[in-house]
Amino acid sequence: MAQPGVIIIGAGPAGVRAAEELVAAGLRPIVIDEGRRDGGQIYRRQPEHFTRSYESLYGSEAARAQAVHRSFDALRDKIDYRPETLAWNISEGHLHVVSDHRTEKLPYSALVVCSGATDRLMPVPGWELSGVFSLGASQIALKSQGCSIGGRVVFLGSGPLLYLVAMQYLKAGANIAAVLDTSRLRHQIAALPKLLARPRLLQQGLSYIAALRKAGVPVLSGITPVSIGGSAEEGVTGLSYRDAGGAAHTLACDAIALGYHLRPETQLADLAGCAFRYDDETRQWFPQVSMEGRSSVANVYLAGDGARILGAEGAENAGRLAALSALADLGHATDAGRVAALGREQARMESFRRGLVQAFPWPATQAAALPDDTIVCRCECITAGELRRVVNDMGAHEANRAKAFSRVGMGRCQGRYCANAGAEIIAHAAGVPLERVGRLRGQAPVKPLSFRTREEQS
Repeated sequence: MAQPGVIIIGAGPAGVRAAEELVAAGLRPIVIDEGRRDGGQIYRRQPEHFTRSYESLYGSEAARAQAVHRSFDALRDKIDYRPETLAWNISEGHLHVVSDHRTEKLPYSALVVCSGATDRLMPVPGWELSGVFSLGASQIALKSQGCSIGGRVVFLGSGPLLYLVAMQYLKAGANIAAVLDTSRLRHQIAALPKLLARPRLLQQGLSYIAALRKAGVPVLSGITPVSIGGSAEEGVTGLSYRDAGGAAHTLACDAIALGYHLRPETQLADLAGCAFRYDDETRQWFPQVSMEGRSSVANVYLAGDGARILGAEGAENAGRLAALSALADLGHATDAGRVAALGREQARMESFRRGLVQAFPWPATQAAALPDDTIVCRCECITAGELRRVVNDMGAHEANRAKAFSRVGMGRCQGRYCANAGAEIIAHAAGVPLERVGRLRGQAPVKPLSFRTREEQS
C-alpha cells in the first residue's frame, strides 16, 4: 500500500498551478488526469502529431495556454503524473482510480480536487438528433481533431463560451449560419458595472461579437428556441426560433452547437462528503468552499470551475490558493501576504462572474414551457411529460425521488446534462422553489467502468 501523499485530481489550469506550489514546497504530488494530455478542457493540447500554432488554437488566450503548458512540462519529472486515469470514487481517506482497466486505491494526506466543469444544457425539442453538440464538444472537435461539427453551424444558447467558440470556428474558416443568444441586450447593459471588473475580458467579448458581425454572421439576442428540425436518418436539417419581438423564423443548418455557460463537476466533492450550498443567482448547487480552497471536509480542497466558476485565470489562482492551504494545514510555512493577494484577485474575478450571470441568465422558463414529448434525459430517453407525471401522480417533488421513479439522470452521463433542466421541470410541475427540489446525489462510479476492469490491487 502506498504511503499517503498529496493527490491532485485534474491537470487543467487549477491542477497545474496547485502542483507547481506543492513542488516548490518540496513535495512530489500525484496528479491524476482523465485526459491523454494536460491542459484541461480550456487549454486542451492538440494530438502530438498536429502542428497548429498556439495562436490558431487558442486565439487571444494563446500566451496563457502556452504558459500553463510550459509550467506543466517543467514539472513532469517532479510529480507522479498519471494521464488517462479516471478518479471514480472517494472513500475513507482513499481515492479510487482506474487506468488501462486496472483499479488502484490511493491513500492521501491531502486531496486537491480540480475537477473542472461541463456544459450546462437546456433541452430543445429535437436536441437528441445527430448533429447537435454541446459548445464544449464543438470546441474539442476543433482543437483535437481540427474539424467543424458540420457544414453549416448554428450556435445556440447564452454565455461567453457561445461567442468564444463561434469566434474560433470563424477563424478556422467554418460556415456559421447564425449565433442565437437567449439573453436580452438589456441584461448585458445592466451587467456592465460588474463586467468592468475585468475590462480586458469585456473588451475581448465585444470584439468577438464585432468580428462575427463584420464577417456577415447574424448575431441575435433575446431569441427563444422552438424546435430543431430533422430526422433520425438525416440528422439536423434546421432550427425554428422566435426573435425578440416574437416573430417565428426557420433557419437551415446541419449542426447546432448548444450551451448555456457551465455547470461544475461536483460528483467527487460529493463522494468526499463535502457540504453543498444552493446559489440563487445561477440556480445551481455548488460545494461549500472558502476563498482559500478549503472544503467542509478536513484535508479536502477544491479549486477551479468544479468549485466556483471563474474561468481559466480564476482557476489558476484557485489552484495556487488550494495548494497553499493544503501546505499550511500539513505544517509547511506559507506566505500569508501572498495568500491575501491571491484572495483579493479572486474577489475581483468574483465580481466579473456575477456580471456574467446577470448578462447571460439561465433561461429557466424555457424548461417549464417544454412540450411533454421533449426528451430531457437523452441517456434514458425520459421526456418532460414523464417527469411531470411522476411529480403529479407519484408526488416526486425531490430530484432523487423523481430519478428513482422515472430513471432521469440514471444513464451514462449520471445527470450531468439533464439534471439542471430536469430540476426546473420538477419545481414548476410541483409548484415549489427550485431549492426544495434539491440535487442528484453523486454516486460511484462517477463515470462508467468497463466490464474488463479488474479488482483493486491492495
